[in-house]
Amino acid sequence: MTATAIPSPVANAPRPAVPPRERAIDGLRALAILGVVCGHWLVGGLSPGGAGGLVVDSPLRASAWLAPLTWILQMLGVFFLVGGYSAGQSLTRWRAGGGGDRAWSRRRFLRLVWPVVAAVALVTAALPVAALAGAAPATLRTWVILLVQPFWFIGIYAVVTALTPVAMWLDRRWGWAAALPMAGAVALLDVARYGLHVVPDWAGYLTVVPAWMFTYQLGVAWARGGVSRTTAWRLLWGGAALFTTLLVVAHYPASMVTVPGAGRSNSNPPSLLVPALAAIQAGAAILLRGRLDRLLHRHSALWTAVAVLNLCAMTIFCWHQTALVTVSAGAARLGSFAGLTDPPLTSAWIAQRLGWFPLLAVALGLLVALVRRFERPAPVVTPRHRLFAAAIVTAFTAYLLVVY
Repeated sequence: MTATAIPSPVANAPRPAVPPRERAIDGLRALAILGVVCGHWLVGGLSPGGAGGLVVDSPLRASAWLAPLTWILQMLGVFFLVGGYSAGQSLTRWRAGGGGDRAWSRRRFLRLVWPVVAAVALVTAALPVAALAGAAPATLRTWVILLVQPFWFIGIYAVVTALTPVAMWLDRRWGWAAALPMAGAVALLDVARYGLHVVPDWAGYLTVVPAWMFTYQLGVAWARGGVSRTTAWRLLWGGAALFTTLLVVAHYPASMVTVPGAGRSNSNPPSLLVPALAAIQAGAAILLRGRLDRLLHRHSALWTAVAVLNLCAMTIFCWHQTALVTVSAGAARLGSFAGLTDPPLTSAWIAQRLGWFPLLAVALGLLVALVRRFERPAPVVTPRHRLFAAAIVTAFTAYLLVVY
């Protein structure tokens, strides 16, 4: 009995005409990607562990003054804003071409999942090879942890993408203001957790979807032309006022990312500081769209770099931490290198780490060149594909549970 190939949503879906690229939107997405990569490379220290190998550390533990840098580098609000904008336009065109919402969602989901499954499969195959080559168990554990940590974003992004039809329905009725109750839900949970102490800590994870759906909903409204410059200014200044109040009056942690050993985190789970910062970023992005578009039309080299970042976005996202581990583990075999394989205990460590960015970028570029083929799904997804993916994910999950 032979396996029957099942056409994927990508293969048999209607293909509406592809509009010209919107350079400002691609430029904002590229900035968000760079923010994620540079942020992880800057606050992700790899220090020698007690049993040998490299373990995860962070300069935020010893250098609290770095917290404002996370306000700039944590640009996921922009990513969700642009995601909502692109998804709103894409689903509108899809419907105009006669496609159904379910087929559109499957197509988008496959494009998100395919590079992740490829990364998990390749790393699963590489782990025993690295072990045989002499890599310390602690380093392998660190590699797995850093590979998996950013995947939460893919999961949340997949959820809000699946909710695009709902977001468009909400936008038709309430416009951009449909995003406000989402921020309100985060505020209520923060009051219940931090103010009244009437819910357990795990209840904070109920904020994950509304916190990130906030700017996605704004992006859907923006795609329809429902966010004016006046509204953008309100988002910018309102977000700034809320952000300042939460820091100064409510004493929220200053860092937008989790600090090892800290009692509270603004990102895990998201606090109200996340939509506050996202509102600032969304307002600024909408206001600067025209200038960014003109800049990218004037400078062809800059536009080329932006286009490349967009074409390889998921590959960069899935592999940038592997580039850090690969370079650090290779250097650790030769000795201790300031800013790369030593504990991030001083302010000078940041400048030293920045000096390693060119080498990290080269390593990431080589990895992207090797695995770029997995950026797009296969034209036909067979039962064998599904079985292979399930087996790989199961094996990787088992390994993760053992070493975590």
